[in-house]
Amino acid sequence: MATYIPIESVDVSAYEVPTDAPESDGTLAWNSTTLVLVEVSAGGKSGLGYTYSHKACATLVQDKLASLIEGENALDIEGRWWALLSSIRNLGRPGIASMAIAAIDVALWDLKARLLDLPLVSLLGAVRPTVPVYGSGGFTSYSIERLQRQLGGWVEVGIPRVKMKIGRHPEEDPERMAAAREAIGPQAELFVDANGAFDRKQALAMAALFPELGVSWYEEPVTSDDLEGLRLLRDRVGDGIEISAGEYGFTPGYFRRMLEAGAVDVLQADLTRCAGISGFLKVAALCDAFQLPLSAHTAPALHLHPACCVEPLRHLEYFHDHVRIESLLFDGVSEPQSGLLTPDLSRPGLGLTFKQQDAQRYRL
Repeated sequence: MATYIPIESVDVSAYEVPTDAPESDGTLAWNSTTLVLVEVSAGGKSGLGYTYSHKACATLVQDKLASLIEGENALDIEGRWWALLSSIRNLGRPGIASMAIAAIDVALWDLKARLLDLPLVSLLGAVRPTVPVYGSGGFTSYSIERLQRQLGGWVEVGIPRVKMKIGRHPEEDPERMAAAREAIGPQAELFVDANGAFDRKQALAMAALFPELGVSWYEEPVTSDDLEGLRLLRDRVGDGIEISAGEYGFTPGYFRRMLEAGAVDVLQADLTRCAGISGFLKVAALCDAFQLPLSAHTAPALHLHPACCVEPLRHLEYFHDHVRIESLLFDGVSEPQSGLLTPDLSRPGLGLTFKQQDAQRYRL
C-alpha cells in the first residue's frame, strides 16, 4: 500500500435536531442539538467525523481548517492534528475551535481505518472487546412518570447503571431520586449529575441523602472550575460515592490540573470537545499516569472504538439525546446488549454510514 495518500477533499455540514421533549439540567435548558459533520476523502475512500456544538464549527472548518489538511498525507494523523492545533493559536484552543478539530480528527481516523480496510478498534489496538455503558438522561424537565419510565426502561433492557439530572429545583430532588430508585430497583446503580448547580455547602447537604438512596456517583456537584470544592466533596462524602468531572475539558493541561488537585475519583473526557480521538487518547494516558479511571462522556457511537482501546476506561455514557440523533442520522450504530456496547468488526472504520436523505430535513 502507498505510504503517502493525499487528502483530496474536506466537506462539512451542520444539522439541528429537535429534542423529543423539552430538556434541562441543573444549569441549562435546551430544545435542540446541533451536529457538525466532517467528511474527508482520500484514495477513493471517505471518512466521517462529527461533534455536537454550534454551527459556527462548520464555518471554522470550511473557512480555515479544511485548507490546512487538503493535499496532506491522510495516514499521518498526528501531524495533521498538531498542524490544526497550531493554526488556532489566536482563536483560542478551548471551545468551538477544539470541537471543530475534533470532527476533523475523528474523520481522519475513520478514513485511515477505511483505507486499511480495518475496523477502527483494530487500528487503534483493543484492550477489551466491549465497553460497559450507563443510561443517561433523567432531565430535570421530566415528570416523575417520564423519569421513572426512562430510567426503569434502561434497567429492563439490561443496563445496570443509570444517571439522572439534579440541581435545578433542589427541593424536588429528594422525591425525584426516591422515585428513580423505586423504578430501577435495589440492585441497579444510581448516578446523579448536578452540572455544577450547587455551591459547596448545598452539594454536601444533598450528598447526605445519598446513602439511603444508594447513589454511588456524584457528577459536578459544584462547578468543574472549583477544583478545591471538588476535592472537598471528594474528601467529605460517604464511602461508595464517587466524585466525577471533566466533561468540559478541551486541553491536556485542564485534565492534568484536575488530576493533580485530586479533584475527582473518576475523570470524564469527551472526544467531541478535547480535539477528537487523538486528544482522548492523551487524556487516557494521563489517567494511566495518575492511576485513576476514565469515563467517556456522551456520543456513544464515536467513543465506542477508542473506549475499547484505553486501559483506564470505566464506562461510556449512553446519553439519550446523542443515542437518538446517532440512530436518526447514521446506519451501523451499535446497541447495548446486557449493558455492553460491542464494535462491529465486519465494518471498516467507525462502522457508520451517514443517512444523507434522512438528514436533509435537519440541515442548516
